[in-house]
Amino acid sequence: MKSLPVSGMPARLVAAALVTLLVGVAGCGGSDSAPAVQQGPQLGEPINLADCRDWKDGTVDERLGTIRSIRNYLGAPVPGTGGRGAVLEEQEAYELFNGWCSEEFARGFKLYKLYARAAAFAGR
Repeated sequence: MKSLPVSGMPARLVAAALVTLLVGVAGCGGSDSAPAVQQGPQLGEPINLADCRDWKDGTVDERLGTIRSIRNYLGAPVPGTGGRGAVLEEQEAYELFNGWCSEEFARGFKLYKLYARAAAFAGR
């Protein structure tokens, strides 16, 4: 399999990969960060555990609350960069989860991972 050098990769792809990496590194910090604020009703699991099974079982209000919590967590300031994590519009996230979670094979997919990967390519 032939691999492309980084210089041959589209700049947007490289930028998206860097944002994803920075969001992941930001989540590896110590316990001195503020806890995530709940944004109304949420699915039955914390945002780092909620998956497509929870999405399918949730009400519209629980789904929207979970989207807001994920957005607030992933869109928080990234330490040392002066920037913020990439986010999706609420409607985009709802459609993203509805699309993936309608597939049986996706039942165990973590919602925050779907969101983070899609947001990295959205460029916001």
